Amino acid sequence: MSLFGGIECGGTSFVCAIGSGPTDIVSETRFATTTPTETLATAVDFFRSKGSSHTISAVGIASFGPVDLDRSSATYGYITTTPKPGWDGVDVAGYVSRELALPVGWDTDVNATALAEHRWGHAVGLDTFVYITVGTGIGGGALLEGRPMHGLVHPEMGHMRVPRDPNDGYPGCCPYHGDCLEGLACGPAIRQRWDTLPEELPDDHPAWELEARYLAAGLANIVFTLSPRRIVIGGGVMRRSVLLPLVRQGLLAQLANYVQASALVDDIESYVVQPALGDRAGVLGAIALAERL
Repeated sequence: MSLFGGIECGGTSFVCAIGSGPTDIVSETRFATTTPTETLATAVDFFRSKGSSHTISAVGIASFGPVDLDRSSATYGYITTTPKPGWDGVDVAGYVSRELALPVGWDTDVNATALAEHRWGHAVGLDTFVYITVGTGIGGGALLEGRPMHGLVHPEMGHMRVPRDPNDGYPGCCPYHGDCLEGLACGPAIRQRWDTLPEELPDDHPAWELEARYLAAGLANIVFTLSPRRIVIGGGVMRRSVLLPLVRQGLLAQLANYVQASALVDDIESYVVQPALGDRAGVLGAIALAERL
């Protein structure tokens, strides 16, 4: 059985794993994201330390972004204009490949998570679907005909523009765009708008209806633009149980009966769903990237 390495590069922590799928993770570790030099060396050391007992044939890396995915570019494999201090212009994929002498698969964390859901989760057998995460930031990955969508760069769904609620005076927290979807609806935006941690807000607080309206507007843009067969939505903010039903109903309201697809209109609970793979989705996506090499 072939084993693969996976690295999930998160802004707060890295996860490294060795395995071939959700039921076959033979070794795994998590550690804090610090400086690029220290963090990447820790990741490489993990795989080196397991080399005598677990031989891997490739490594996949699922990274926070933006990242360079253009193989013809001089900075392919780099993190580019990230707001994460110290991490802009870092050659992640090249460093790991050189240090381990292995081929490396490289993509955004959300594209990789989408790939994992397509391989083992709630998107098995679907040719086109979208994965969205709502947490410290908002990001989205799209699979078209079973392949992660790349283009000029990669999708930046969290930075789409959505109509502002007329009663919302919060200016937004995105350092680039202010009141884009991420700026209005990510976890830090909720905390700053209401001056309270999201997890401390009660279920009947107006924060959740406002959050659902913004997220539903973003999902409506995705439906109109990409027409996915399913939307998987995860991330820390979506752990609040009252939120998903509000988002589903808000999406139907935003679409206003224009999209007449029975899979959406008649079964919205199966159209907008939470991830099947839980907290391991990112590192499993990295393993799926390695598997495809």
